[in-house]
Formats: sequence, C-alpha cells, structure tokens
Amino acid sequence: MKNKRHAKILDIISQSDTVTQSALTQKLCEQGFPVTQATVSRDIKELGLVKVAAGKGYKYALPANVVAHTSKHMTIFSQSVISVEYALHTIVVKTLSGMAQAAGAAVDSSIGQQILGSIAGDDTLIIVTESEERAKELTKILRDMQAGA
Repeated sequence: MKNKRHAKILDIISQSDTVTQSALTQKLCEQGFPVTQATVSRDIKELGLVKVAAGKGYKYALPANVVAHTSKHMTIFSQSVISVEYALHTIVVKTLSGMAQAAGAAVDSSIGQQILGSIAGDDTLIIVTESEERAKELTKILRDMQAGA
C-alpha cells in the first residue's frame, strides 16, 4: 500500500501545483488513499520531495538532480532493453550484451521501492516481486519504459 501511495503522490505532484501537506492529504483521500497529514509528512520525507517556486507560491517536487538522474536512466533503459517478460512473481528483462547492470540501475531508480530485489548478469536482469499481480503491473511499467513512454 505504501508503494502505491508513494506512486500516487509522485503522480499528484507531477500533475498539479500542490503546495501544502493538507492539500496533498485531501487529494490522496479523494483518490482512495485514506491518510493523515502525519503519514503524508513521512511520505514526503521518504520520497525526498522539496518545495520549489511555482508562480506566486511553492509546490512539492522531486529535487532537480533526481529528475535528471532518472531521465538518464530511462534513456539508457529504453535503448538497451530487448524484451520484458514475467512468470509468476519474477520479471525477466533481456538487454543488449553488457547492459543488464545499467538496466538494473534504471529499475532501482524508478520502481526500486516496488520490488523485493533484482540480480543483473551480462544481458539478463531478474526482478523478484511479491506476487504475480505485482509482476504483471510492473512488466507493463517496464515495457512503457522500454518504449520510452
């Protein structure tokens, strides 16, 4: 639940100028995540969100270095991945030779909190999730990343 909530927080802050914890709490509650302001405060700290200037006020955002770092990883991922498949609770990512480690770094920076762990070889990345349902969801996300979406 926490990982889904974190993903929803990132979605909310990317689509709106959310300026207060109470506004973020309200938006989360409206979208099916019943939380308290204390929970949102902890989530903001865990996600490393910062307040940045937006118009006449401020809004929550990821730090610029995280966004740039993530963007580089996404480019590497989309250019190096050949296929993404899942079986039960395991995802197998096939990459160009020598690129599995880089693909693993991209996975860790983007969905790392939503997986149990990963192992990268030369051209294969194995990702372990807690359930087949989660593997299916993350496979879709990884395929979108592969397509550059």
